[in-house]
Amino acid sequence: MSRSALPRRWRRLPAATAAGVALLLLAGPATAGTAAPADREADAPAVLERSADEQADVVEVTVDGTAQLDALVATGVDLDHHVTPTEAGIVVHAVVTPTEVAALKRMGYRVGAVLHDAADSAQRVSEREATIAAHRAENRAYTATLERSAATSDVKIIRADYYTSGTNQVLSVEAKWAQGQTSTSTLTVARDSGPGTEIGSGGTQNITRFVDAGVYLYHRGAAAVTARPQRIQITSPTGDVAVAEVKEWLPIPADSPEGPGYQKDFVTSYLTPTELYDRIKRLADAYPQLAEVVKLPYQTNGYRRKAQVVLGGTNATRVAVDSLAWGHEGGNDITVELADPGAADRPLSVTVTGKAIRVSLGTDAAGAVTSTAAQVAAALTAEAGALVRAYTYRGDAGAGVVAPVASTPLTDNLKAPAGVSRDPHPVYAIRIGKYRDGSRTGVLAYAQEHAREWVPPLVTIETAERLLRNHATDENTKQLLRTLDIWIVPSINPDGGHYSFYDYASQRRNMTNHCAPGGATDALARNSWGVDNNRNYTEYSLFDGYSGASASCTSDTYAGPGELSEPENRNVDWLAQRPNMKFSMNLHSSGNYFMWSPGAYATPGRISAPRPTLADESFFWGASSRILTAIKRHRNMAVTPARTGPISDVLYSAAGNSGDMLWYKYGIYAWNFEVGTSFQPTWEEAHQETMEFSNGLVELLRVARDFDKDKKRPTSTLAVTPSATEGSVSVRFDVSEPAAVFYTLDGSRPTFASTLYASAGIREGGETLTVPAGTKVHWFSVDAAGNIERNYRPDDDSLTFNRGWATLPTG
Repeated sequence: MSRSALPRRWRRLPAATAAGVALLLLAGPATAGTAAPADREADAPAVLERSADEQADVVEVTVDGTAQLDALVATGVDLDHHVTPTEAGIVVHAVVTPTEVAALKRMGYRVGAVLHDAADSAQRVSEREATIAAHRAENRAYTATLERSAATSDVKIIRADYYTSGTNQVLSVEAKWAQGQTSTSTLTVARDSGPGTEIGSGGTQNITRFVDAGVYLYHRGAAAVTARPQRIQITSPTGDVAVAEVKEWLPIPADSPEGPGYQKDFVTSYLTPTELYDRIKRLADAYPQLAEVVKLPYQTNGYRRKAQVVLGGTNATRVAVDSLAWGHEGGNDITVELADPGAADRPLSVTVTGKAIRVSLGTDAAGAVTSTAAQVAAALTAEAGALVRAYTYRGDAGAGVVAPVASTPLTDNLKAPAGVSRDPHPVYAIRIGKYRDGSRTGVLAYAQEHAREWVPPLVTIETAERLLRNHATDENTKQLLRTLDIWIVPSINPDGGHYSFYDYASQRRNMTNHCAPGGATDALARNSWGVDNNRNYTEYSLFDGYSGASASCTSDTYAGPGELSEPENRNVDWLAQRPNMKFSMNLHSSGNYFMWSPGAYATPGRISAPRPTLADESFFWGASSRILTAIKRHRNMAVTPARTGPISDVLYSAAGNSGDMLWYKYGIYAWNFEVGTSFQPTWEEAHQETMEFSNGLVELLRVARDFDKDKKRPTSTLAVTPSATEGSVSVRFDVSEPAAVFYTLDGSRPTFASTLYASAGIREGGETLTVPAGTKVHWFSVDAAGNIERNYRPDDDSLTFNRGWATLPTG
């Protein structure tokens, strides 16, 4: 058996068995991949609904215990990831509009303080725009200064730092060029080889543009040198020259895992999905030997909607009108007028002039309008059907008489600038590594499944920058890129991401409207559509009978019409199918959690998806301690033990989440960051969170590298202690590292089909076995990397397994 195949075999078999048991306990779960059962809507509690264009706030909600928390989740409420037990009950954070707050209060929930409101999100956008504007102004001022002084070079050297890293000597240079905003040219740095030597004698190096949010900041780069230079010179593409002295760079603190001169801190503002993708494309262009941008196979539906309007006041008199064309493709040019003809006994009629639709309402003998909403909707569809479809409001009979309405434009109500594409959107990943052929251990990092989470994408960008910009000068980074095949997707959900930045800051889902005709498909529901991309995966989903997702198309935890119905989710599944993929990190916010599977349970009874084996649980905890230590190193922020562990232990059920799919379906060690304390913190806080969680993401890569290089075999011992049962003893196995133990008690040779040593319970260590005194015990251990103790071969006639007797030590 190959080393690479071994871990999946021994850990998947028990999980599969447990899965079968769990599913048998459920009451008639739906078949995976099918729509929700027809009676699910009838059995479910009332789903919260919001009014059109209401903004959402983050508020505290207190529940009495886990049963009431599960009931709250079942309403489809949009919960932040804070779950805090207190003396007063469990306090959670809900993202809700005033209409939803009123509904929660009517249901008896205790709604508390507002923690974050729409004005806070608007302030974050204003901060971002001010930062970008300041960078642009600085560029314009620099260029203007150069234009006023013909004697001034158009290139300015900002920094020239020399340092050593291990046995390497490194020169890091930063410079600003007047044409850097519009030109993609690199700058070439010539250096001397020490005092009294000629410029150029020490060689040359190129530095590349650093662009953030579409704004050029400066050129930067580092390269190994063979001698400490004293001076450098840059000649710009326009022929201007700048010269600078090289300074010695101070080493960073000795307790940092990064070597002296390690480059970091590459983000300067929040980034939209368009800007995130542009950023990774520029990085790949700058490091073609180490990175490439991969267009994932499934395009999203797009940041686009049909143009719509709802005419009328009450439900019975409302007429909803939708364009057939997308708003940006002509739907926004359509107008509809409901006109009183001003005469008696006039029939209902519709005229279309270009894209102007005029409905002349029917009247009676007294000249009063008689046309009902149902009649107007039918006439519009019949006579203006080349432009629009019309319908009564959410299945209402439409028996009410409509009132005249002045010419009213249809609109898609989308506010992003023209530079944001309205077409189906490609999703891009940057693939980083010296060998990108599938021969190296694969690691996946992906962010923004939930659109409003603006910090996690920055963590991915900061990490990609660190990996590529430190490769030439930092030996640890070089090892990572030689050992690993790293895939980074900064935004899984670009449509929702753009919508969150420009239209509705609290947007959680994608923008695809799956509501059926007669439902909430009209313009007044436009902030309520979309699929929760972290509820649309294949394992332990709503469609399998698990809790924490909704079948309602307007719920913020809507699971979609079926598993993997959404292109965003199919892209993640496509990435996970790669045979070399072994580790992943799903980046979310907020709450400062660090979690892994199981992520879902069924109610009632909180019947969990299968728990990892004791060995896998130990590996998750051991790796997590490394990752969380790296996070804490930045500013002493500790992710607490209470917020570390399986999702279903420390949070709530999230049926159909991506981590469960990666773990149960593909055997990938899958973690989930919950970054920071809010979705859109102030930039100062967002910057700190980006730095600390990038530390953690890089440490995950070190965990993967160590896993790949692990050739050390585990060792294990048998611990025998007295038992309260007469004639029996208590037996435990102790291992030198996270490892599975397979054992027999009948004297037979142990194999992978033998009993697997299990956990004593949730968040506990290994179980204690009670066996008759004198029992013969045979066993072996195997670690997560597939190394088997004593080179034992369970599949052939090897006899190098461990042997022991369940007897108390003497003496």
